[in-house]
Amino acid sequence: MKKYIAECIGTATLVLLGCGTAMLVGCDAASGSGYLLTALAFGLVIVGMAYCVGNVSGCHINPAVSLGVLLTGGMSGKDFVGYVVSQIVGALIGSGLLALIFSLGGVTDMTGGFGSNGLAGVGGNALAGLIVEIVLTYIFVLVILGVTDKKAGHGSFGGLIIGLSLVLVHILGIGLTGTSVNPARSIGPAIVAAIAGNGAPLAALWVFIVGPLVGAALAAVTHKAWSK
Repeated sequence: MKKYIAECIGTATLVLLGCGTAMLVGCDAASGSGYLLTALAFGLVIVGMAYCVGNVSGCHINPAVSLGVLLTGGMSGKDFVGYVVSQIVGALIGSGLLALIFSLGGVTDMTGGFGSNGLAGVGGNALAGLIVEIVLTYIFVLVILGVTDKKAGHGSFGGLIIGLSLVLVHILGIGLTGTSVNPARSIGPAIVAAIAGNGAPLAALWVFIVGPLVGAALAAVTHKAWSK
């Protein structure tokens, strides 16, 4: 149970600080500083959480990461289900807190959808968005599997490396899909946005569930192939 609570708290923190930053600064193509601030927010949360809950749950805080770990033999099917449920609950909590803070404080949501992902950057093309999410998640999860491999020997630098890799994929992905690479991070904001009256993010939500999971599965296959 401690592992599941840790995953819930970690994912809630990721959504609260990552999506919250995006809501405040906006992520349109003309706002380069907004790009970087949002990318750094997501990456720095991973760094912080890696050293906070990493020793409890491994700090997946992402169903795609958990799938990669499952497929490489690093966790049981039972734990995988528990992790994913905890991550989604955490994302809903994080999004709910943002909705409460922004509504009570009268703060403007610059993203218009609680930091939810979308396809505007790829002209609304679902296939293009799917490719973006598959490729970016593949890179991100492959880094994680490599860094956490016992043979890698990265030691205490693992959390920093993973966090910086998330910053990197965000720098490219924000302008295309808002960068999910994490189904839970997409599900929470999309559902809260729909409750608040903006159902648009739900229409494309499947892209941000299927894409990261496919990317993670491919990363697991690659990692297993060259780890033999």
